[in-house]
Amino acid sequence: MAKVITRFVCQSCGRAAAKPLGRCPSCGEWNTFIEEIVDSAPSRRTSPNGAKSTPRPLSQIDGGADEDRLPLSINEFARVLGGGIVPGSLVLIGGDPGIGKSTLLLQTAVELAQIGPVLYVSGEESPSQIKMRADRLATTGLSNYQTTQLFLVTETDVESILQHVEAIKPRVLIIDSIQTVYDPAIDNSAGSVTQLRECADRFRNLAKSSDLAVFLIGHVTKEGIIAGPRLLEHMVDTVLYLEGDRFQSFRLLRAVKNRFGATDEVGVFEMRGRGLMEVPNPSEAFLAERVVNAPGSTIAVTMEGTRPLLVEVQGLTSPTAFGNPRRAGNGVDLNRLLLITAVLTRRLGLKLGEQDVFVNVVGGLRIGEPAADLAVAAAIASSVWERPLRADCVLIGEVGLSGELRAVPHTAARLKEAAALGFKSAVLPKRLRGGDPLPAGITAHEARTLREALDMGMVK
Repeated sequence: MAKVITRFVCQSCGRAAAKPLGRCPSCGEWNTFIEEIVDSAPSRRTSPNGAKSTPRPLSQIDGGADEDRLPLSINEFARVLGGGIVPGSLVLIGGDPGIGKSTLLLQTAVELAQIGPVLYVSGEESPSQIKMRADRLATTGLSNYQTTQLFLVTETDVESILQHVEAIKPRVLIIDSIQTVYDPAIDNSAGSVTQLRECADRFRNLAKSSDLAVFLIGHVTKEGIIAGPRLLEHMVDTVLYLEGDRFQSFRLLRAVKNRFGATDEVGVFEMRGRGLMEVPNPSEAFLAERVVNAPGSTIAVTMEGTRPLLVEVQGLTSPTAFGNPRRAGNGVDLNRLLLITAVLTRRLGLKLGEQDVFVNVVGGLRIGEPAADLAVAAAIASSVWERPLRADCVLIGEVGLSGELRAVPHTAARLKEAAALGFKSAVLPKRLRGGDPLPAGITAHEARTLREALDMGMVK
């Protein structure tokens, strides 16, 4: 008879302990330990082919993953995946509830079902609910879903799911969501650390042994990370996050891990009545409602993966009504905002200690790189001075604590994107070292300090 062991496992990082701890010593989270019962009997799982693996010379191993990718007409999704779906890959997609994860994968499933069988397994919705969503999505691809090989099933037992896969032999398997799937041989509820780890391992073995592409939808915590142990992210080949505000139309699909393509790549979608529609020119969409020659409005060029994006950064200052002035940023890091306001106060003499400062990145995009420092600083200064910046000018550069401007990478690619959208000039840090030649069609004004950059960018 198998011996039963009780242990406590952190829901955040998967660390096990003999007793519950208030704070996890590994990840630092509070009150995340839950009790789990572990069967100490040895694992019954064996190699998928029942034989031991055999080492082979690297030169004799096929490496045609790029040629064997399943093509996607959803170019933004294909970009994030690295060019298409790799057979045998395990992809984890996370995002807030209602952000569009199931919608995106349903659109993808219908498209792929035109060329081969696809199995969509839902543990949260019935097949009739999924069909109702397909009826609502009046896209070109979904209009012919009746003739495709898309199979729907509501199932949470991993053994039953594997039996369905054996019977249908699909090319793509979609699990919505991994937190609802359980292994009946484990005496823990679905969504526990042990269940997540074991079920994900079963799907990984399935993908690698049969060249079946598997997509796992994962719930996220209130902090915005995928629920469950971080080990789940290490087990998969690709981790994607669908980001955005549910009350805004734009969605960003971001790759934070990808064994078959570039990391930090991003795809831009817009939520419409017909589903998630890709945005082929995100910069133009982000700037569509811009009011030119308005004080406090600047244009930053940020890099999302390998793609430059032009976004509008808005700044607003107002006399504070309380003792401590407020600093609020939407789409920018608050610590970075505090640094920039301190530089403006000390190096340029702006009296921001008496002003509330608000900064907003239009479109719901979040900027994490310091290349947008100059645009943020210019938006704040423009609001204080009530002087607009030139409408045809973009600002690129990192601001140092001494008020100097520092160069940022991919300057040529940023300027090329700005020139393509009709911008005629750019203010950027003075290049002290050689680099790629700047593209034609846009005039570059190089500045050494923040004060010089503002003088160049402001309307005279």
